[in-house]
Amino acid sequence: MREYIEKSQDLDPKESGKVLYVVGIGPGEYGQLTMKAAAALSGSQIIVGYTVYTDLAREHFPDKEYLSTPMTKEVDRCCLAFEKAGEGRRVSLVCGGDPGIYGMAGLVLELAPRYPQVSVEIIPGVTAASAGAAVLGAPICHDFAVISLSDRLTSRELIEKRLSCAAMSDMVICLYNPSSRSRKDYLSWACEVVGRYRKPETVCGLVRNIARQGQEARITSLKELALIQADMFTTVYIGNSQTGADHGRMITPRGYRYV
Repeated sequence: MREYIEKSQDLDPKESGKVLYVVGIGPGEYGQLTMKAAAALSGSQIIVGYTVYTDLAREHFPDKEYLSTPMTKEVDRCCLAFEKAGEGRRVSLVCGGDPGIYGMAGLVLELAPRYPQVSVEIIPGVTAASAGAAVLGAPICHDFAVISLSDRLTSRELIEKRLSCAAMSDMVICLYNPSSRSRKDYLSWACEVVGRYRKPETVCGLVRNIARQGQEARITSLKELALIQADMFTTVYIGNSQTGADHGRMITPRGYRYV
């Protein structure tokens, strides 16, 4: 990995052109950062991002210049990254998990025509769905849907429709942003919606602070899940009709015959 990172630092930004790297840093643990992501961050002069994610990156890349914006300032954040890249600086815009999954990749590409002198390279990362699944066992080993319960950019009515369709299809459901200070009852509400199509004993799981200090994991039932208070740092898994729990592991069988 060190050789890969050192090789990336040999690139001259003047020779390679003006590039904005949109980097997924995974759940925050350095060991779950891809080599390509680490190389991009190591080779960057400036790292831009939401405060939580720049703080995670700063721990491993302390010699960089960091620029951050708070929540709801995503457009400003992306424009700032483009402007710095347009000056010829090597810039990485960091996102938790994967930048193309509830991250900045889409917004960056929407804004890209305003900055024709800057090319964009999107570098994927480990998203919470897969990172949390590994903690629980194998809950998403078959078809699954990822749904965010945040209604900041999506209406509650549309979220309910998506929950209903996913539950009706018997897919495993992975929930991002299950609750917040202003949405304390949303996980309970989601369980009620899914419960129209799933049994109360459906196996579920949740992981909080994935790959960070204070990581917690729990396997439970749909009925019990509705009573649990989660937060924005929790990822929730609602199993399908075949999902089970064995020796503390949540397992959704793929259907292989082994007997």
